Amino acid sequence: MIHQYKNHGYNIVMDVNSGSVHVVDDMVYEMIPLIEPLYTEGIRDRDTIGAAVLNLVELNGPQEEILEAVDEVLFLAAEGQLFSEDLYENYIGDFKKRETVVKALCLHIAHDCNLACRYCFAQEGEYHGKRELMSFDVGKKALDFLVANSGNRVNLEVDFFGGEPLMNWQVVKDLVAYGRSLEKPYNKKFRFTLTTNGVLLNDEILEFANREMSNLVLSIDGRKEIHDLMRPFRGGQGSYDRIVPQFIKAAESRGQTDYYVRGTFTHFNRDFSADVLHLADLGFKQISVEPVVAAPEDDYAIREEDLPGLKEEYDKLAAEMLRRSKEGNGFNFFHFMIDLEGGPCVAKRLSGCGSGTEYLAVTPGGDLYPCHQFVGMEEFLLGNVEEGIKRTDIRDEFKCCNVYAKEKCRKCFAKFYCSGGCAANSYNFHGNINDAYDVGCELQRKRVECAIMLKAALAEE
Repeated sequence: MIHQYKNHGYNIVMDVNSGSVHVVDDMVYEMIPLIEPLYTEGIRDRDTIGAAVLNLVELNGPQEEILEAVDEVLFLAAEGQLFSEDLYENYIGDFKKRETVVKALCLHIAHDCNLACRYCFAQEGEYHGKRELMSFDVGKKALDFLVANSGNRVNLEVDFFGGEPLMNWQVVKDLVAYGRSLEKPYNKKFRFTLTTNGVLLNDEILEFANREMSNLVLSIDGRKEIHDLMRPFRGGQGSYDRIVPQFIKAAESRGQTDYYVRGTFTHFNRDFSADVLHLADLGFKQISVEPVVAAPEDDYAIREEDLPGLKEEYDKLAAEMLRRSKEGNGFNFFHFMIDLEGGPCVAKRLSGCGSGTEYLAVTPGGDLYPCHQFVGMEEFLLGNVEEGIKRTDIRDEFKCCNVYAKEKCRKCFAKFYCSGGCAANSYNFHGNINDAYDVGCELQRKRVECAIMLKAALAEE
C-alpha cells in the first residue's frame, strides 16, 4: 500500500507495510502510481516497465530523466521500501493467541471533581454513578491484582485518574508508598502518572509528584476565554487564572520534560492552533490538544463540515512549529510525534493501547473495566480486584480487536500509526468496538501527514 501527498512543498511517499517514508522529486512522485500496478502484477523488468511508462502521454520530460526515475523507484522496491507486502496480517493468528498480561491500570482514585467541564465524559467525575473516593484498601488490592496478573513483566504503569485525583490525595500518597514496597520482593518497577485539573495543586503536592510521578498530565484547554468556557467551576467561574501559575511552576520544576499540558478543542474553538500556540507562548514545551468526542446533538461537538477548517489548522500549526524549531524555540505537540526509525512493537501497531487486555480501569469500588471511557457501562464490567477477571469473553473480544478486524482500517494508510483508533469511540458511535469513529479518523490521518512532513523538514537542518 502506497500513500502519496504534498505538504508544505514536500513530495512525500509512504510505503505503509514497510513503514518506509520517502521525500522525492516531482518526476519520481509522478512515476510511483504508474509503476505500482505493473510491479504488483509481477512485472519487475526495468526495460519492460520503462517502455510502458514512456508510452504514457501524461509524463513530460527527457527520456533519460524518466528512466532514471524508473531506476530509482525499482531500487527502492527491490530494497523492500516500496510496494512491500503486508507481513502483519499473517501474524494476526498468533497475535490473537498471545498470552494476556496486565501491564497498566487507570486507578479512578476519585469519582468526584471540583470542576464542571462541559464535555466531561465522566459526568463531573460520577461516571454514571455516585460521587465516591477510592479507599486505600481497594487501591491496595488493585496494585496486588496488577502484580499478580503481570506475569514476568517488570515495568508496570499506574495512572491516578478521576474525576480529580487530588481530592483524594492522601490515598494517592499511601498507594505510591505501597507500590514501592512491592517492587523489590516481586521484581517490579512502578511508573506512576498523575492527571489533574490543577485546582488543588500546591508546592507540597508538586514536590511529591516530582519525586514519585514519572509523568504529569495537566488539563488546560488553551486561551483563557476558551478554557473558562469549557472548564468552569460548578458556580460558573472560570478556572484558568487559578491553575496557570501552578502549571507553569510544575513544567519548570520538571525541567520541561515528563509532563503534558493536555487540552481539548471543540466546535467553539475550531481555530485551535491558536490555543496550542498560546500554551507554547506561556512557556510549555510538551503540549497535547485534541478534538472533543461528543454526541452530534451537543453544541460543542465537532461536525463533518468542520473538518476542512480543522485540517487547515493542523497545517498552520505544523508550519509555525517548523518556524519556531528553526529559530531554536520549538516545542513538542503530542499528536505530531512519530518515530519513523523504531516505533512501537508489532502488537501495539496492530491493537493500540491494549484496553481490555493489558490496560484496565479500576473504579473506587474495585470494579474492573476495559478503560476509563467504559467505566459505568455495565455491559463491559470485567470483574473486580478481589476476584479478578470474570468476564473473559469481554477480554477476548478486546484481545481480537485490531486493525484487521476493522474494515475501515484495512485500506487506511494511517492504520499502523493509530493502531485502529479508540475502541470506546467506536462503541459510542457504532455500537461495537470493531468499527471506527469517522471524524476522528479524518483528523488522525491529517495529523500523521503533518507529523511526517515535520520529520522531513527538520531532517534537512
